[in-house]
Amino acid sequence: MLNTALLLASLTFVRAAPTIDPASSIAGSTVSFSFPPAGATFTAYEAYFPDASEVGYPGPTPTGDEAEAIQTAPVAALNLDAYPLVNPLAQYTGDVPSFNPLHHWGNLGPWYSVGDAFGLPDASPQIPAGCELTQVHLIHRHGARYPTSGSDPGQFAAFVHSAAEGAGFTATGPLKFLNSWTYKLGAEILTPFGREQLYELGVGFRVKYGELLKGFNALPVWRTTSEERMVDSALQFAAGFFGVQQYQTSYYEEIIVNNSGFNSTLSPSNACLNSNNAVGNLGGVYSGNWTDIYLNGTVERLQQYVTGLELNTNYVFGMQQLCAYEIVALGYSDFCDIFTVEEWLGFEYANDLIFWYSNGPGSPVAAAQGIGYVQELVSRLTQTPLTVFDTSTNETLDSNPITFPLNQPIYVDATYDTVIAQIVTALNFTTLAANGPLPVDHIPGYQTYHVNQIAPFGSNLVGQVVSCPASPQNATQESFIRFILNDGVVPLTGIAHCETPNPDGLCSVANFVQGMQERIAQVNFNYDCFADYPAPYPDDIIDGREWK
Repeated sequence: MLNTALLLASLTFVRAAPTIDPASSIAGSTVSFSFPPAGATFTAYEAYFPDASEVGYPGPTPTGDEAEAIQTAPVAALNLDAYPLVNPLAQYTGDVPSFNPLHHWGNLGPWYSVGDAFGLPDASPQIPAGCELTQVHLIHRHGARYPTSGSDPGQFAAFVHSAAEGAGFTATGPLKFLNSWTYKLGAEILTPFGREQLYELGVGFRVKYGELLKGFNALPVWRTTSEERMVDSALQFAAGFFGVQQYQTSYYEEIIVNNSGFNSTLSPSNACLNSNNAVGNLGGVYSGNWTDIYLNGTVERLQQYVTGLELNTNYVFGMQQLCAYEIVALGYSDFCDIFTVEEWLGFEYANDLIFWYSNGPGSPVAAAQGIGYVQELVSRLTQTPLTVFDTSTNETLDSNPITFPLNQPIYVDATYDTVIAQIVTALNFTTLAANGPLPVDHIPGYQTYHVNQIAPFGSNLVGQVVSCPASPQNATQESFIRFILNDGVVPLTGIAHCETPNPDGLCSVANFVQGMQERIAQVNFNYDCFADYPAPYPDDIIDGREWK
């Protein structure tokens, strides 16, 4: 008995290593769902469910007065939430406890109120004291959407699925979720959260600017482009602004074709040949180089958790994009757990480079693509019909007072992230370009151009026209204009005749129009968009145009 005890005591017990299951063969596969169910048609039982107009008995329906919170409220209502998205903030603590990844996804994050990001710390979206709102011009981006067809997220999914169906792979640690992960994203249309964004933007705009409806003597004409996400965004905005039972008969939605051969200031790339060649893709080149720099160590760090998949910087960049796209589509993403603060800052800067050099101040074709909207804005401000059509303006639509009215108190246009970036470049908001050109091998210490502040999902640029005393010494009323980008007031000091700093970002309409007319003359649309010139390298452009 003693010998048995000694023998047992001398044995070394080794715990078996946990079994690591390889990835499922469905990993990376595309999963989709359509509703209503097949065979379920609305007309089948429509007669059993009459609409409200047929049922009657609506109860009391007196309307209240219009709101004008942008004028009457003591402080601005700000957009600081992204419900119902699960914010990955809790995963980022330590040295940067207030770091919010949602604000570092460039054009792939939801819009938020940027505060004094543009350099006017004492300014507010609220109408300045002593001034009265008379007109508003809104141009907004569509809401959150699924990725572009064939882009990095889908390519990463195909890469994963190919490995899963082939030799197989095994992921562990923070990448273990890849073993059963499937690609649940559609392509290019709005996500449910994207629909919410535009509905809420419409509600907010009614609360802020509804009083201006009293200045209409006909139904408003608002504009969008023909892509499905653009039409849906415009309709969601209108439903929020007018109400779901009223919007279809409360205004006209002008849907402008977005396709080759059609001019539109809301999709100007179709009218600008160089925007679709190497000259227009400088941002992709510079961003790709930067991605190789900031993600080099990340590839090595993540590779240790997966066998059978050979990662590279392109795939890891796609994984960062998947975090953003899955959050705004599905509400949560496992991809968000695997990146550090520094890696998110690198991702943010990669998107800044794309926009700076392809659609912003560093692009030789950006101002040319945005200048058509500037021409329309001047036409609306001066109530002067356009007579020269030498940019992306649409002569058929813009020369017709029915489709391009000049007497509206409220203008609303829906467009894309790239176009908003091009328009703010054409408007010559030079404070955004103050530290340009952007370096392509490191993040600068003082950076003024951030795409997450300029063109995120739901981005909105508001031109407020107000009547104010001409000066403290002159009570005569004069018209002024200023611009609010995602609730941040933008200085207009880079515009000719608006150089005098104003704490509220105001410039007289007369001076602004004169400055814009000079800017229009300065931008050579035909040369920048159609001349045969090489892509500039190094690129030291800071005003969005090639021709000087």
